[in-house]
Amino acid sequence: MIASDFLLLILSSPSGAGKTTLTRRLLAAFPDLRFSVSHTTRKPRTTGQAGGETDGRDYHFVDRGRFEALVKQGAFMEWAEVHGNLYGTSLAEIDRARADPQCGGVLFDIDYQGARQIRAKVPDVVGVFILPPSMPELLKRLRGRASDDEEVVQKRFQVAMREIEHYALFDYVVVNDDLEQASEALCGIVRAERAKRGRVAHVAERLLRSGETR
Repeated sequence: MIASDFLLLILSSPSGAGKTTLTRRLLAAFPDLRFSVSHTTRKPRTTGQAGGETDGRDYHFVDRGRFEALVKQGAFMEWAEVHGNLYGTSLAEIDRARADPQCGGVLFDIDYQGARQIRAKVPDVVGVFILPPSMPELLKRLRGRASDDEEVVQKRFQVAMREIEHYALFDYVVVNDDLEQASEALCGIVRAERAKRGRVAHVAERLLRSGETR
């Protein structure tokens, strides 16, 4: 069982809503949160923040054959196909985080399909959905990616519409209109979740026991 004060936090959004930037800001604000590095069959991006994506930091990049073998082995807590590529969260990632006494939780960057699978297995997981300020702005952001042609952009835009339809699966919704405000809203969610009675009840009970007179 996962300890009650061990936070499992899902961040999900349509492509282009700014989830990657918000994830990095959240991890900087809470160093004890560990980013769950997913497996994927897509190729790493060579442009973007920090000069592109790195294997083992942003994703574990594997071919489809290797991914499907891991699925058969039951290695994933969740997995799904998105934009023609496979993505999955390995159970080993969670086990490593739980074994580290300095780790206070795991941050998942996954789509709504993965979020639904994890919630079915871990009911107290916290889900946050990131929305763009408007659909025209989302389209503009998608076109701003130098690595995608217009056909890919339009496909991602249509998928984004379907992804937004699933916002009700999540506990919180944050509109990424202003980056600073959206970032602070996410930090507020983490602070609020960590202050919930169920997560800190063991502290109160310990204090009560230590104050008992015999």
